[in-house]
Amino acid sequence: MTICYLAIDVGGAKLAAAIVNEQGEVLVRDRIATPQREVWAALSRLVLRVVAAAPTPPVGCGVGCGGPMNPVERTVSPLYLSSWRNFPLAAEVEALTQLPTAVDNNAKTVAMAEAWCGAAVGVADFVSLVMGVGVGGGIVSGGKVLDGRLGNAGHIGHLVVEPDGRPCPCGGKGCLEAYCSGRAIEEETGRPPQRAPQAIVERTGILTGRALASVGAICDLRLAVVGGSVALGFGEPFFGAAQAELDQRARLSFTQGFKVVPAGLGQLAPLVGAAALARTL
Repeated sequence: MTICYLAIDVGGAKLAAAIVNEQGEVLVRDRIATPQREVWAALSRLVLRVVAAAPTPPVGCGVGCGGPMNPVERTVSPLYLSSWRNFPLAAEVEALTQLPTAVDNNAKTVAMAEAWCGAAVGVADFVSLVMGVGVGGGIVSGGKVLDGRLGNAGHIGHLVVEPDGRPCPCGGKGCLEAYCSGRAIEEETGRPPQRAPQAIVERTGILTGRALASVGAICDLRLAVVGGSVALGFGEPFFGAAQAELDQRARLSFTQGFKVVPAGLGQLAPLVGAAALARTL
């Protein structure tokens, strides 16, 4: 019998769900744009539609969502969903699907996916960065995803890259997310990220490289796997600028040779990551 998992990704631009097998292959998937209101109602319909199309019943569910989150209360408060504050996402999904459910930061789950069957297979120490509507991160050290006190370790989007810079949704100033998220780029340019001018693409890469150099020095890392619609949409100009900045700033002996690469699973990484989370149940 094929073992399958229900995978859910809650993003600022889209809601997605899938059935993923034990090899990390996506068998069924569906997605909708994230609505402005009634997010849970829309997500519920999507999830039930995907479960109904599953070739075999899933044995567990993993959910990737933006933070902050509280693992004790099993609630989420994603910055990009103002209507969800201390929302009991895990309990709601369990009640809907009758499946054991784990919820974690979607950038951390992407790190799990890339270690399972993506660009970081066999790598025990690396950082994952997801650049979409917001900017999230996950850090793998010694083969384990770092959780931190409340499960919020890896919020690289809130590293300060421009002192006294722009206000950020977190309440601070000068964060990476305030410059490099899809929302920030659209607010600055008046156009969606996929139509951003070359100067913005290159600056996004430079600031990302700057943040990654700091993470590498703090956590003793030499690999960054970067995904999300902004980074993958910008492509080689972004990755080239990020690598050039890393080469200039990662000068300690243990960080020299730090490489930044695209997510091996591409846009499927969040769903495969949610399934990787479900495998831990």
